[in-house]
Formats: sequence, C-alpha cells, structure tokens
Amino acid sequence: MLTWQTARHILCVRLDTIGDVIMTTPAMRALKTTLPDRQITLMTSSAGAAIAPLIPDLDDLIVYDSPWLKATAPRQTSEPEYAMIEQLRQAQFDAAVIFTVYSQNPLPSAFLCYMAGIPLRLAHCHENPYQLLTDWIKDPEPEQHIRHEVQRQLDLVASVGATLSDQRMRLQVPSSAIEQVQQQLAMIGLEQNRPWVVIHPGATAASRRYPPEHFAVAARTLVDAGIQVVFTGTLPEMELVESIRLQMGVKSFSLVDRLCLTDLTALLSLAPLLISNNTGPVHIAAAMGTAIVDLYALTNPQHTPWAVPNRVLYHDVPCRICYKSICPEGHHHCLQLVEPDRVVQAALELLNGTSVSTLMPVIELSVGNQKIAHFSTPILS
Repeated sequence: MLTWQTARHILCVRLDTIGDVIMTTPAMRALKTTLPDRQITLMTSSAGAAIAPLIPDLDDLIVYDSPWLKATAPRQTSEPEYAMIEQLRQAQFDAAVIFTVYSQNPLPSAFLCYMAGIPLRLAHCHENPYQLLTDWIKDPEPEQHIRHEVQRQLDLVASVGATLSDQRMRLQVPSSAIEQVQQQLAMIGLEQNRPWVVIHPGATAASRRYPPEHFAVAARTLVDAGIQVVFTGTLPEMELVESIRLQMGVKSFSLVDRLCLTDLTALLSLAPLLISNNTGPVHIAAAMGTAIVDLYALTNPQHTPWAVPNRVLYHDVPCRICYKSICPEGHHHCLQLVEPDRVVQAALELLNGTSVSTLMPVIELSVGNQKIAHFSTPILS
C-alpha cells in the first residue's frame, strides 16, 4: 500500500513567483531527504521557474501558469488545463504537495492532481476538501495565528513525516558565475578590500517600494562613511536607479540590467550586505547566507528574511496586512515614515557584526484587540 513514507515520486506545486519558490526550498528538501532516491518535481509558474536551476534538491521541473493566479494572462480556452492533467497523469506521481499562502485556495490545484490520478494529495485548506485531498491540514491562519512562510511549509510536510534539522533556504550557483561577477565588479571599479553593500531599490508592487529620495539619502550617508554602494535592478528599473544615483551626488556603482538571475545570486553570495525592499532578492540573499536590511512594507507579515542576520524596518500603521500592490490609503506610511538614518544605522550594525541576538525581527500585528502574529525568524549558524 502506498503511503507518504514509501512515496518516491513527489510533485511539489508552488505556482507563485521566485521568492515564494525559494521560501519553499526547506520543505522540498525535507521531502527529498526523508527517503533515499526520492524524486522531487516542482510545478511552478513561468516566473517561479527562473530560479529552479539553482535549487539543488530538484530533479525535474514543470512550468504551468494557472488561471487561478492573478499574474496569468486571460485564457481563451481551457485546453492548457486538460493538457496539464494529461502531462501529470503520464508522469505517474505517487504524491503531490500543494504549497500556498493562507490567502490562496489550494482546491484548484488539488482538483488538477485528483484528475491526474495522483494517489496522495496534501495541502492546507480552510474548508473541507472532501475527496480532493487525501491529507487535509485545516488551515489555522490567519484566524489563530500567522507563521513565517518558510515555517508554514515546513509544518505542512512535517505532518506526513518529512522533517530536517537544517531549515535554511538553499540555492547553489556555479563557480563560473562567481568568477564572472567578480570580474564585473573589478571592471566597474569596486575595491573589494573596502566595505561595500548592494542596494536593490525596485519592487514589482508599488506598495513595497521605499521612496527613491530616502534611498538616495541613506546611500549617500553610507558612501560618506566609507562604504561602497552597488545598485542592482532590471532594465525597467534603470530610470529609478539613475535618479537615486543623481540625487546622491557622490560616487556609486551600477550593475542594473547587467546580471542574469544566476549572476545576481552570485553577486548576493559575495556581498557583505543587501539593502532592499521586500522583494525577490531578499530571499535570494537569505538563501545565500547574506545579511539583509529589509525595508518591509506591511502588506503581508509572513515574508521577513529567514535564518540570516537582518534588520526589518517599517513604520506601524492601522492599515497593515492590506495585501495590496498599490497603497490603498495613498500615503505609503509603512515605508514613507522610515527615516534614512534608520537604514544607515541598521546597515552599519550588520556590517560591524552586531550580535545576532539583537538581529531577530519580531513582528507583532493585531486585528482589533486580537493579536494574530508574534514571531521572529530563526538565525541559524
């Protein structure tokens, strides 16, 4: 009889983007290492698939942009779903684990796996899934409490016996990428015997962007303190970065639109510190063990840096946990009111190696009189 203890071919469904996939890597590693020769296949979106080559615990990848996620372009027909069901059926998976945030409904993915004949199907779910899930973990979030996203997924696989002691996120970059990035840093004039930081000022969602003028003040102050600043970003963020550099009025460096995802990961593995909005590079840096100053918009409390020295900076607001890509109040106070001096202080403390006991962010959030979140992320040696 097939059980979770004997299942060898497991489908991990995580249909979100890069950061979400990275935060699921400890849970996937727990599944991978629980049974010798177990095969792990990740099914994720086109966006999430970009990071898959750097995840050492994956054996295969399926790219699927599902119609129940907002980033997917409108479907003309349901043919892609029928095709995916058949692809999953042909793969003959023993089990499927559906990873979601608590605001997502796992049942469309569960139905896909059910129709594909995958015998074991596990997920968190708020409502009774009946036959769509063979293993239903009633979702306690957010009514009872809120966990870090990494912990949520680790708890899910632990329910079927998959655990591990090293709960860090993990990515792996080839040595050739490290060497290439070192050459690029030398070409732009960075002195690697002097302190330096990476600043990533972009974010897909406008609600998660720290003001450019604040970035400029913080970056200028760091340069005045003898810290070299390297900016990163994609081509659409070029104008943003150049405006910050112009406002700084002092020397800085830019690798905007000059790094592929592998190279960015290599850069963040080399960097002493990342200063960033709460976006994908934060989770890449954490997976590479790099310290982080995270400018953390209070749109979602689950995604603070995991298991690395960090500072999480925000200004508490009544409109917290809005889940909005655009600030519904229009004031952006959760980031706008974070003074640049706080960013500088946090960066200098991390660069100077302040004891990790002082670096564990505690998030306390309430709805009305009910406290729904009080957690800190572990820092593992």
